Amino acid sequence: MKPSSEVEAWEFAGWGTAERITNLEPSASDHSDAGEPAKLGVWSSTAICGNDITSSCLYVSALCAAQAGALAPVVLGIVAAVLFLFRKVYAEVGSALPLNGGTYTVLLNTTNKRMAAAAAVLTLLSYVATAVISAGEAMHYAHNLWDGLPVFSATLVLLGIFAFLNIVGIAESAVVALAIFVFHMLTLTVLVITGGIAVISDPSMLSANWNMPSPDGFMHALFFGFAAAMLGISGFESSANFIEEQKEGVFPKTLRNMWVAVAVFNPLISLLSLGLIPLVVIQGVPPDLLAQMGERSWGSILRIWISIDAVLVLSGAVLTSYVGVTGLMKRMSLDRCLPQFLLAKNSWRETNHWIILSFFLVCCSILIATAGEVTLLAGVYTLSFLSVMALFAIGNMLLKSKRDRLPRSVRASWPTVVLALIAVLVGLVGNVLLDPEYVRVFAIYFSGAGAVVALMFLRLHLLKLVLFVSRSFLEKVEGANEWLRSRIAKLIDRVNKRSIVYFAKGDDPAELNRAALYVIENEQTDRLRVIHVYENEKDVPPQLAEHLENIDRLYPRLRIDFVAVQGVFGPPLIESLAKKLNVPKNYMFIGTPGDRFPHRIAALGGVRLIL
Repeated sequence: MKPSSEVEAWEFAGWGTAERITNLEPSASDHSDAGEPAKLGVWSSTAICGNDITSSCLYVSALCAAQAGALAPVVLGIVAAVLFLFRKVYAEVGSALPLNGGTYTVLLNTTNKRMAAAAAVLTLLSYVATAVISAGEAMHYAHNLWDGLPVFSATLVLLGIFAFLNIVGIAESAVVALAIFVFHMLTLTVLVITGGIAVISDPSMLSANWNMPSPDGFMHALFFGFAAAMLGISGFESSANFIEEQKEGVFPKTLRNMWVAVAVFNPLISLLSLGLIPLVVIQGVPPDLLAQMGERSWGSILRIWISIDAVLVLSGAVLTSYVGVTGLMKRMSLDRCLPQFLLAKNSWRETNHWIILSFFLVCCSILIATAGEVTLLAGVYTLSFLSVMALFAIGNMLLKSKRDRLPRSVRASWPTVVLALIAVLVGLVGNVLLDPEYVRVFAIYFSGAGAVVALMFLRLHLLKLVLFVSRSFLEKVEGANEWLRSRIAKLIDRVNKRSIVYFAKGDDPAELNRAALYVIENEQTDRLRVIHVYENEKDVPPQLAEHLENIDRLYPRLRIDFVAVQGVFGPPLIESLAKKLNVPKNYMFIGTPGDRFPHRIAALGGVRLIL
């Protein structure tokens, strides 16, 4: 019986039931290591994200000098100090929630799905901009080596090559990334050594540049130089987006390695540029600054070498975008923020080919729409990247306040997180003031990308709207109206009937009510299964079923079922329940576990924290 004659049948979820499951056989087959994809080691993981962040050495010295003048090396040192703070911020979140998705994952487990999805859109924009700009700049460098290269077509081909490499598999992609990274580090080392020898031999250029006053004053140079220099750490967030593909303990080491590379090379190269090239030339932001430095320090051989390196490392940044976006979009699709077809895997290499191909097509469409002129995307890249860093710091704060009992091996102090957040916000404000046009372009791209995710959140409302409109306009065509109504009702029912599972430890009605409210506000379903796992009959909370029945009556649009399961809570039991109840593990929720919790969050297969 429906609770009200005004409520449609598919709007009433039905009253909940209670059942008991005993002698549940643990599923052991899914916990064997057989067939599990190979995890990435320290250097492979460092290379994938390191190519992105160290590619900034090719342009950040000139960008920073354009605003800071001779203070550029100092400003880049300050940025390295900010990045040192973020090492702890990222490491704490990664040890507490070692799941793909970066900012999206931490906000998903500390706020709500809409906030997390907004952060994910920012990250997606950052990856699209990274891939397109890096591919275009790589082919411009290649054009300097070969005048006959068609830059536009070559950019499309480069994007396609790395799409293929990712479809082949991340391990193979990591081999390519590692080779590029090693060559890039060697190139920068040679440049620093030869440039250092040249500057020591004749320090006159360094002295002249260093004594050149800043026309707008010291504070102006420091503030806007800092804002421009923040692009020198773009790519630091990449490692968090494929943390599940890394071996245990690798993630904090990738953060350390990226920081060391940036802290050493960015200030050093900026200082050497002041000793080799007039400041006026550097402030013109030449696209081949490092190649010019190489020619002045060791002749045309090093100039060509650096140009080849630039092509390779910028190509490596394209690879990083593919790897990072695959982990993020997979996680979003599992949480129904993106269409489910993206989760399909090919039988050849077990990779998510639709995610990779979709990203490739989006990058190509933007490249075609801009006719290869993608300079405005740099503004989107800047605001997206800095916003993602700021939201990650906020996510760390929420993790401390809301999920403090969650075990973690690394902790960042509150002053560290607050100072890191302030630094990023200063950089964000500085970039907006540098060019307000960035905000307009950013808003256009963010709105477009956000619309796709918004459609996933609003699909039930849109389906209902179509149904109600059909009633008004198709009343005279009863047959067609009834068919359409039936089809849409089935679609709505299909979405609603996906069960959500919440593992309840006790019978506290306030906690149970919060779980029900979370599902109502964040999940597109009308059925919640509350499961209590017990070993002995006497351990079942006596009032749990009664409280659930009362809460079930409070929310007619949510059916709450109670299931008492005999067994030991852990990954094997979760795996068995997922199969028996036909509920994916990422639709299973728990409260925040304490320090005595015997399992790592990552071992639970994607089970989410909601309380």
